[in-house]
Amino acid sequence: MSKSALFATAAALLFAAGAAQAADTAQAAQAPVPTGPVSQAPLDDAAQKGVLVFVPDFFSTLRPNTALDMVERLPGFVVNDGAGTRGFEGSVGNILINNNRPASKNDTGSNVLSRTPANQVERIELIRGGAPGIDMQGYGVVANVILKKGVSRQSILTHNSAIFDGGKDLYGGSYQFTARDGEKSWGVTLSDGISSSDSNGDGRLTRRSAAGALLRDESFLNDGYGGSTGIRGNYSGPVAGGKLEATAKYGISNWDEWQETASPTAFRRSAYEEDNKSGELGLTYTRPLAPRWSLETRAIHEFSSYDEVATYGQTVGGVAGGEERFTAEGKTQESILRALVRHERSAGLTLEAGGEVAYNMLDVDQAYSVGGTPIVLPSASVKVEELRGELFTKGTWRVNPKLTLEGGLRLETSTISQSGDADQEKSFFYAKPRFQATWTPKAGHQVRFRFERELGQLDFGDFAASAEFSEGNVYAGNVDLVPEQRWISELSYERRFWGQGVVALTLRHDEIIGVIDRLPIGANQSATGNIGDGTLDKLALNIVVPTDKLGIKGGRFTFKNDWNQTKVVDPTTGKERPISQVRPTQANLGFEQDIVSWKTQWGINWLPLLGQGTYGPDQTSKWRGTNYYEAFVEYKPTTTLAIRAQLNLWDDFVITRTVYASRSPRTIDYVEVRDIDPRTFVQLRVRKTF
Repeated sequence: MSKSALFATAAALLFAAGAAQAADTAQAAQAPVPTGPVSQAPLDDAAQKGVLVFVPDFFSTLRPNTALDMVERLPGFVVNDGAGTRGFEGSVGNILINNNRPASKNDTGSNVLSRTPANQVERIELIRGGAPGIDMQGYGVVANVILKKGVSRQSILTHNSAIFDGGKDLYGGSYQFTARDGEKSWGVTLSDGISSSDSNGDGRLTRRSAAGALLRDESFLNDGYGGSTGIRGNYSGPVAGGKLEATAKYGISNWDEWQETASPTAFRRSAYEEDNKSGELGLTYTRPLAPRWSLETRAIHEFSSYDEVATYGQTVGGVAGGEERFTAEGKTQESILRALVRHERSAGLTLEAGGEVAYNMLDVDQAYSVGGTPIVLPSASVKVEELRGELFTKGTWRVNPKLTLEGGLRLETSTISQSGDADQEKSFFYAKPRFQATWTPKAGHQVRFRFERELGQLDFGDFAASAEFSEGNVYAGNVDLVPEQRWISELSYERRFWGQGVVALTLRHDEIIGVIDRLPIGANQSATGNIGDGTLDKLALNIVVPTDKLGIKGGRFTFKNDWNQTKVVDPTTGKERPISQVRPTQANLGFEQDIVSWKTQWGINWLPLLGQGTYGPDQTSKWRGTNYYEAFVEYKPTTTLAIRAQLNLWDDFVITRTVYASRSPRTIDYVEVRDIDPRTFVQLRVRKTF
């Protein structure tokens, strides 16, 4: 089958289900829709009131294959796997399995649930605002998946493919085996993953002078893709009066991207390649110490090594220029030891105290050359190490069935040392308080307030030099980086209705100390650094409207968006501007529907506008996209087989780069516009459980 025929067939499949159902909704034999999410056996403990409990029958129309299918259907809940940054506290996601987070940061909650068969789920608790014994990690809402006990053996075989119109097609898959025997479970996952960019395609590049004169008019073409191969093992079971959870993984991955521009007289190409080897080991041990006392300990070790090569070359008027080449070879490591003691003083009051010690390291050697001639960069070869310790205490108190209070304090001390091109050592101390109040005045209504001091996680790669030839940038390393601090005030209101309906509104204000952004270094270099204080104001809206009462059985209309306004004083111009790489808006409107008689789900999402800007001393770069569509149909002929097709397309992707001739006064050298027509692509997935 040709690609054109494949795209046409996929598009027809995606919209036929919805069109046919809309034309004759009344003839579709629909299964009863649960009137509410709460289980028929509500929790008796007053300390647990306000926790919404979803039993498997709630998901019957979905015909889920995995626990992840079920969690993604929770009304108003958005899966967040966390930032995956250094340390454990504050870097993990909003999914728990049997009251705990996964043993490793990189074995995310969604990963664990994707290999957990749906028939192993006893119930899912949607915890809003906090509950005794639950570590919210600063999230307003978390999902807690409670699994059944028993004896089972199950495998999940998955095939994935991404087929691009005019681009590189990608194919991958995975095999997952899980066994359970009472309190014990173990499993193995073999994966051959794929990754790609959805903003690649062909187009046109134009460059004009400050006066508007045309300097370049060239065709444009780019692509980006990668893959990974790995093996992971998991074990959970009773040990020495407690429970041990263990996970281990080893994998290799690669990423390739390139960009070409051409005209009758010129040809230019930039390329980037990365190869990575990584592994991790995670152990979590929990056990009761005495009545109402328990211990939780964690040990996590992660390591990786990588090789990067970035190149840029051009031929103009038949004359080849000297190739620019940037190489990097490095290794990273993180080790964490963490322990806490939890005391359930009463049904409504839980107290915790503990500590965490972490070691992080980046050791990298880099080189930059033009036409074979080496160019010296600050901090081209460095070793960065951090030793960090933290003591914390927290408590959750359900004052009454309508009010829950959560508070805590973390005391962090750290020392960051550098060696190589720069020898330096700095020590820091921070106190990080957190307070959250949850008020449920009546069923279906909830108000949450959070006040917290957060400490940003440094990217050790910013201490070393880097290159971005596609944007014409080579960055120096910055040995003077310090963590970004935020004082966060957040107020949320949530209204639940019609069983699955949700309206959630959140207002947030951040006072940011030491914003990390683009910083001028010397007369002609720049780096990532702290540029001063700033603010973030956010309005977040999440709406889910079930459409049964509107005459469309099994449907859900969704809308979600974050409106962000950021401010910081630019260190080059002295004028106020937005913070780099924060999207001011990205609305997502969608509709999904379960058609039980066809054993099918279908849906479509529309993003009318998306984009963001990056503001450097010598150039600014802004990208914008419009009318991004995702449409899918998933057919589940049996409870063990799912076939899904998804079509992705969007109108345009425009990158505007303004390059300045001087910093002071700031005058424009040229403005470059890349107008790209992103490739339409189809994603296919076949998943079989046996």
